[in-house]
Amino acid sequence: MSYCPKPICPASNVVDPPKVIYRDFYHPQIVNVIHPVEIVNRHHCVPVPRHVYCYSQRDEFQTPTPYVPYRRGR
Repeated sequence: MSYCPKPICPASNVVDPPKVIYRDFYHPQIVNVIHPVEIVNRHHCVPVPRHVYCYSQRDEFQTPTPYVPYRRGR
């Protein structure tokens, strides 16, 4: 609704050129920014010493030794 006052003495109208008023409205616009990431899984072989022992077993038979009784107080 606009309001323009009524003239007291009617006369011819003079109209100025319109003024343009700009009203700027900004709306968010989602823009994807892609950051590529490459993951490299690197596998390394590391020597770890593990000590392993090999055993051998054998039986030896000796010739009998002569029995010498033990004497006390010689």
